[in-house]
Amino acid sequence: MSKSTSLAKASDAVVSPVDPDQTLKASKALLAHIKKAAAEPPASGKQNLLAQDEEANLAETPIWLTLTTKRHIHDSHRLQPGKIAPLPHPLNDDPESTICLITADPQRAYKNMVASEEFPEDLRNRITRVIDLSHLKAKFKQYEAQRKLFSEHDIFLADDRITNRLPKALGKTFYKTTIKRPVPVVLMVQRERVDGKRVAVPKGIKKLKRDPTENFNARPLPEIVKEIRKAAGAALVHLSPSTNTAVKVGYASWPAEHIAANVEKVVKDLVERFVPQKWKNVRNLYIKGPETAALPIWQTDELWLEENQVVPDGEEPPSALPGKRKQLEDKQKGEKPNIGKKRKSLDAVEQVEERKQIEEEEEKPERPTKKSKKEKKEKALPESNDDKLDKEIAMRKATLRKQKSAAKKAVDV
Repeated sequence: MSKSTSLAKASDAVVSPVDPDQTLKASKALLAHIKKAAAEPPASGKQNLLAQDEEANLAETPIWLTLTTKRHIHDSHRLQPGKIAPLPHPLNDDPESTICLITADPQRAYKNMVASEEFPEDLRNRITRVIDLSHLKAKFKQYEAQRKLFSEHDIFLADDRITNRLPKALGKTFYKTTIKRPVPVVLMVQRERVDGKRVAVPKGIKKLKRDPTENFNARPLPEIVKEIRKAAGAALVHLSPSTNTAVKVGYASWPAEHIAANVEKVVKDLVERFVPQKWKNVRNLYIKGPETAALPIWQTDELWLEENQVVPDGEEPPSALPGKRKQLEDKQKGEKPNIGKKRKSLDAVEQVEERKQIEEEEEKPERPTKKSKKEKKEKALPESNDDKLDKEIAMRKATLRKQKSAAKKAVDV
């Protein structure tokens, strides 16, 4: 195979099979449906005095891209959302949205960096708090304090070195939903690599006492600004242990062309970076609103992932049953499979055991039965003589009569 053909195949694998015209068509239909539903009066007929106007509702109504796969996606870093950026149209470019930057210790170096004149003014106004992990644990240990911090900021960015330690520090206030989970950003200079391995830091440097106002590991200021802008406007990927993944790609107030452009970018990066076996494992792609039906933009023709899972009607795949697999292994080894031999059911085994017990009882010789104690007593007693007993009773009665009559005469005298 030539080098040109291999490069051509690699480029074809990266190209998305999603039709841009179909994506644009679905985006227009979805936005029209959401706007029509927002303009309709409520079913109850009562006006909600606390409801916002239509434009504000559309600006806050998200549009989601839904991906379904043929097999479950296992994500070992589920508390760290993935980032897809830069997008053609960033999701959080509102100058009024606030950002909280959580850094590794010490925080003073990053605070001075944000407050410096070299830092862009528009981004400086959005970053309303810079705090390190130790101060975060000390000030926001209570549940009420965590709720207050959650409500005061729109976006939370965290140094990627401490992202795994934040769930314990912030608790369920931040991690029971995916709305404001801290997005990891790279604020530290990457170590040099030699032959694919990081160069170790000399032992003497670790023991030196550093000035808290300086951070020798921090990236240059322009790179940090670029990283913050990229993370603030990125599409976040929260993989769940299932076949369904949803990614926010825009808002209902946007034009359909902006949503379609973001969908194309998110689909390409989502499949190439986060889906195992890439497009072979993708089943469907949809776009939807919070309370709308899902409009399909792409569907696969093959519902299976591997060719050996496809068999003619009436047959079973070789890997479906362990017995089938064992027969194939026996054939490969040249051994005869156990054809015609079936396992006895539990009922058949019980019947055989009962028959054996009956036959054993019939073959045993009859043993003399043991006599009861009552029968032994009856046999030990002598046979009764009724005539003799009657005579004795009559004689005893006559004697008693004589004694009574003699006693009566003595009383009368």
